[in-house]
Amino acid sequence: MSSKSVYRPAQFEGWRLILVYGVVAVVLSALLFRLIRLQVVEGPNWLTRAVDNYTQDVSIPAARGIIYDRNGYVLARNVASYNVVITPASLPDDETDIQRIYREVSELTGVPEGGPVTDQSLEQAKLYSACVPGPGIAQLVALQDTLAPYSPVKIKCNVTEEVARVVEEKSMDWPGVTVEIEPIRDYPTGSLTSALVGFLGPIPASLEEQYKALDFVANRDKVGYSGAEASLQPILAGRNGLRVVQIDVAGQELRNLEPPRAPVPGYNVYLTIDTRLQAAAEASLMQEINYWNTYFNKVRISSGVVIAMNPKTGEILAMVSYPTFENNRMARFIPSYYYEQLSQDPRHPLLNNAISGEYPPGSVFKLATASGAFNEHVVDLNKIIYAPGKLEICEKFSPNDPCIPGRNVREFVDHIYDVKPEGFGQINFLQCIAYSSNVCFYKLGGGWQNEIPEGLGIERLGQYARALGYAQTSGIELQGESDGLIPTPQWKRVNTGQTWSSGDTYIASVGQGYVLATPLQILMSGATIANNGKLMQPTIVHEVTDGQGKVREAWFDPNDLSVWLPYTNETTDGEMRRGWINPTTKQVLSELPKGSYQISPFVPNLKWDVTKTPMIQGYTCDLGYCTLLPDQLKVITPETIAAVRAGTRMAVTTTPFGTLYKIFENFPIAVAGKTGTAEYCDDVALKAERCNFGQWPTHSWTLAYAPYDDPEIIVIAFCYNGGEGASVAAPIVQRVIKAYFELKAIDVTQGGAANP
Repeated sequence: MSSKSVYRPAQFEGWRLILVYGVVAVVLSALLFRLIRLQVVEGPNWLTRAVDNYTQDVSIPAARGIIYDRNGYVLARNVASYNVVITPASLPDDETDIQRIYREVSELTGVPEGGPVTDQSLEQAKLYSACVPGPGIAQLVALQDTLAPYSPVKIKCNVTEEVARVVEEKSMDWPGVTVEIEPIRDYPTGSLTSALVGFLGPIPASLEEQYKALDFVANRDKVGYSGAEASLQPILAGRNGLRVVQIDVAGQELRNLEPPRAPVPGYNVYLTIDTRLQAAAEASLMQEINYWNTYFNKVRISSGVVIAMNPKTGEILAMVSYPTFENNRMARFIPSYYYEQLSQDPRHPLLNNAISGEYPPGSVFKLATASGAFNEHVVDLNKIIYAPGKLEICEKFSPNDPCIPGRNVREFVDHIYDVKPEGFGQINFLQCIAYSSNVCFYKLGGGWQNEIPEGLGIERLGQYARALGYAQTSGIELQGESDGLIPTPQWKRVNTGQTWSSGDTYIASVGQGYVLATPLQILMSGATIANNGKLMQPTIVHEVTDGQGKVREAWFDPNDLSVWLPYTNETTDGEMRRGWINPTTKQVLSELPKGSYQISPFVPNLKWDVTKTPMIQGYTCDLGYCTLLPDQLKVITPETIAAVRAGTRMAVTTTPFGTLYKIFENFPIAVAGKTGTAEYCDDVALKAERCNFGQWPTHSWTLAYAPYDDPEIIVIAFCYNGGEGASVAAPIVQRVIKAYFELKAIDVTQGGAANP
């Protein structure tokens, strides 16, 4: 090897430098991209999350509106409920002091101390809601300490005022223990008005998002479950306030970040009912039920309804549904055992049977048959009708069916048959109504040989029934209203698979068979007759006021049971335009939905006048088949209404067969009305083995109004399985009408309103 070596520098490879620069560029690009993404693209989102970490929305509950009766008597109000609460972060540092506080609070409230806190006891405590007995004080506080130590936890709810005072007096010795005042609903009239007023409950899970959008707080705020509390929820609820506060990592409030938004109290609602008349109606119903149940030495009458209304204005003056429930038991929470008991009761006490119960109306339905027969010239005032004790009617499914005795010939008996087998004999149209002759109305409804060649028929009968308010909801401001049923041949074919028969028409003419109606619908039919053909919108709302007592405008849409309030907004050109807002959906309309009516300030709302609004379709018959002519509409003549009214008056004045003569004999005020005894066979009757052919159980009905010349009250009474209407329901109606005029006299004497 040579001693001389040649130095040769290492050859630089350029690709290595390029690779290094490339890696550096990629890393820097990634960092830059990430920085742009975080700062620019996702900046608002991260800013929001950062703000959320120290920001908390605190909802301030709004006071719910008060419900009054028409005279200002409180039906629903807010009262203070005292809760004993403990704030974990405010407890002493010394464990001995904490245990002393737990022990003394336990002695005062009855809530157990809880003993040592373990993971198992904490897991069990998570299964209980606030105010529900179970966990001890130590477990409740420990659980809250892990969640939000600066928020109080409820130890004992709804304590007495004396206990609350003791806690306040001990505040220096019990740091962290305070009294929380929570408003709860109170119903001074309780079960007397619970079917009408209703009750509150927690926000259902299915509606939680909807109410959250309206600033409600789940598990705190309550909403209406039934009655006026539910249907008028948008008016009564008001709007919760809001505080946006800054909190630290432990949840302690530091300061307000925005000016607080004050809560808006709900509007107050005055109902049309008179609590005094409501009490009289309930007492009258219970008196009659107890009398007959005692007389038969068993529970014969299990439920009933009484409704009183002013036929000229539609104002509901009293609405009693028995059995009912105690809504004060639902004030804080709904007891599961109590709710289960009510739900399983076959009498359905949770339902307002005045609007939800569907029953065969019996003879009170004859007002519809009489109106149709007279208006269609099936009968007139001079027509004499022979009413024997019973008819043998050939039941035909088509006009050409033969009559075969023993196969399709049925006996249709009058109600007087047992005591007067020969029947009423020769009677006129007014006596048909006054005596409530079934045979007479069989003939008017279905025809009879040469005496009445063409009866009213089921199609025309349905037209007149609907004109008087049957087979449709009334639109009253209450949820759960049923629409009843006026059957047609098509309905029977679809629902039973059978063909309509002539016998179906005969029994429908007296309110039997498939005919069903609610007590309110029957009341409306009588009110239409009493008010000379004018059917007023039934209502339970008299007026709506704000906290200062100022009457507020409000409208009600019966189609979807929604409330609409006035709304004013400014357009882009600066013009102020008036519209309507739905407080529930926040929807704004320039015009009210079709069919809406004003509920505040109160104005009588006319649904229709049968003497002026053409509602009756034309009718033609050919070869025994009759059809309606939809393009030909006519009214019910004033002469028809006058004739039917005269018949209802004769029911009171005619002896001995006037169905209301004995009840209103020597009554100082002229009364008119109609009784009803309706055969039925439902699930309850079947279970009790009461459905014996030829001896069906019967409901008791009576409808009456006064004074006859210028009615200001009409009353319907219904007794489930009550028997004869004139004997059972009629005395209830008589006592309610008497109470109404006595209250009116008292008010006039004391210088109050002329009408209860």
